[in-house]
Amino acid sequence: MRIGVKRLFLGTRERIAGAVYGTIVVLAALAAGATAYQHDLWRLGATVSASVLILWIAHVYAHGLGESLTLGRRLTGAELLTIGGHELAIPLASVLPLVAITLGASGVVEDGTAVWLAVAVGVATLAVQGIRYARLERLSRTGTVVSVAINLGLGLLIVGLKVILAYH
Repeated sequence: MRIGVKRLFLGTRERIAGAVYGTIVVLAALAAGATAYQHDLWRLGATVSASVLILWIAHVYAHGLGESLTLGRRLTGAELLTIGGHELAIPLASVLPLVAITLGASGVVEDGTAVWLAVAVGVATLAVQGIRYARLERLSRTGTVVSVAINLGLGLLIVGLKVILAYH
């Protein structure tokens, strides 16, 4: 069970790209919406959820179009569902940050704490994905550091955007 939950939220070898992409989308939506909805975390959660779902649908649609053109025919419903399932890591990446937002919206933690906790979960997820990628590719120690640094750099760039938006 534990391995299944880990795979669900961190993705698998085949879905690491979707997990990273989904996490970046979540962090960007948090950065963009946190200032406007800092005291309405239910709305922030809805905004993040909608952003992730819309981008997931667009990603599945675009992937489906490309696959259809490659095959030279329209995809079947089953083929499109397979693509959607394969890309499920994108919306699943939003679950843990949204749990943090829900804790704030429910009054369990302060609003600001919830937002920063959601951001921290996203940044930590990017670091973990960098490590996972390095292990899967059997990268050297230097390669691992570079992989983690690139993922963290993306996450911290978005955090920086959040800070800039919050104070302007």
